Amino acid sequence: MSNFNAIALIDTLAALGERLSKPDEQLTELINNELYYNAWFTPDNVAKAVTSIGAMLNKADITTWLSKYNLDKPGNKKVGLILAGNIPLVGFHDVLCVLATGNHALIKSSSQDSRLIKYILNLLVELDNSFASQFSFIERLENFDAVIATGSNNTSRYFDYYFGKVPNIIRKNRNSIAVLSGNETAEQLHELGHDIFDYYGLGCRNVSKVFVPEGYKFDFFFESIQSYEQIINHHKYNNNYDYNKSIYLVNRDDHFDNGFLLLKKDDRFTSPLAVLFYDNYTDVQSVEDLINAESEKIQCVVSAIPLQVNDQRIGFGESQQPKLWDYADGIDTMNFLSNL
Repeated sequence: MSNFNAIALIDTLAALGERLSKPDEQLTELINNELYYNAWFTPDNVAKAVTSIGAMLNKADITTWLSKYNLDKPGNKKVGLILAGNIPLVGFHDVLCVLATGNHALIKSSSQDSRLIKYILNLLVELDNSFASQFSFIERLENFDAVIATGSNNTSRYFDYYFGKVPNIIRKNRNSIAVLSGNETAEQLHELGHDIFDYYGLGCRNVSKVFVPEGYKFDFFFESIQSYEQIINHHKYNNNYDYNKSIYLVNRDDHFDNGFLLLKKDDRFTSPLAVLFYDNYTDVQSVEDLINAESEKIQCVVSAIPLQVNDQRIGFGESQQPKLWDYADGIDTMNFLSNL
């Protein structure tokens, strides 16, 4: 990174991080009111998302992150962003990358999550007014030079059709998994609970499947995550739990049930909400081979085992605490944007 406004950019982003780490009265009110627009966006979850971004935007990490890229001169491209809305502020990192590379963000926010992103970008403009000309919120995407679109496997086909002629990053469904050795401590398994339950399991970084050794007993696992039992009090989560439980009972499917999480053996990665799939393995190499073969379906691999899995492995409890350089789908968004 050159000295082209680098110090000012780092200082501004770090100042934004401080504002988000300690929400003021106005931001706190917004955090508390989001559930009226989206029932999944409870005050605790929104506060977690806001303060996590605040922690991410610390001066040391921003400096390390930006130093990897040649930002000699600002970009002048219009980059269309189609943001997801499954968890609060899930699209912020894409917006940040566009702004950091000096390009213009054409933001099509999700109807599920449109207020928070606008508020935070207005905060950024308060800190440095030059950002005001670097983003626009739009209803219809047009006159763009590149696109970053996040959606499902179904919508990705439409994205490919509409945006295939310009430089693009098109993201599909991904899930995160955990690989247990059977020697985990209660603390490690409790931290795994964050990977499973944070944001009600709605994010692609949430663990939806766990691999365990043959003969693994889940008693200790269930004991270690018992403190998350309050999640069942959320009516939407509870509805999913009741629905999936009834399906398994009617179909007489083998499953475990601790009163707020259903555990079912299944070879798929994508489990229904309130369900954690599991599978057994006989040797770690076989799990590594499977993960590497299916890497395009996997966002993160949570494990204490030193797996060779393309930099996807993270520690227990870290899936919803990404660093600035932890790019979705392993695609370096900054590199993509700085070379348009």
